[in-house]
Amino acid sequence: MKDENKFAQIVKENKATIYTVCYMFSQDKDEVQDLFQDTLVNLWNGFEDFRGDSKTETWVWRVALNTCISTERKKKSQGERVPLTLDIDLYSDSDEASLLVQLLHKRIGKLGLVDRAIILLWLENMSYDEIGAIVGISPQNVGVKLYRIKEQLKAMHD
Repeated sequence: MKDENKFAQIVKENKATIYTVCYMFSQDKDEVQDLFQDTLVNLWNGFEDFRGDSKTETWVWRVALNTCISTERKKKSQGERVPLTLDIDLYSDSDEASLLVQLLHKRIGKLGLVDRAIILLWLENMSYDEIGAIVGISPQNVGVKLYRIKEQLKAMHD
């Protein structure tokens, strides 16, 4: 039997994390909501099997990333989707810091799905151990991948 109150508390505590992941994979408001809902469904479906072998936050990150990556792969196999409206602008400020955030977000969006997930987790100040646990690779491999990802980001031209 699933404990709905415990699940609701987990969602409440990790809502920002789920939205962070969803916004990294889309800037379309409706699509972000769809990703959020899909993540909640996947968390609910896996809730009974979650044994606490890892921290709850790590489990939520893993489910959210896997949901977004799976959705992204399905989208690519179905062809490009054109949103009806793009009325959301997360980075409407034009100061230098905001422009740098826009540039970084644009470059990260060009990365492969797993690399995008790794850099997102690193930007959230997670340890190599935590990133490895979420993505399913060793902490040493996280370090190697992060070095390569950073080099890729530096080499990109917009």
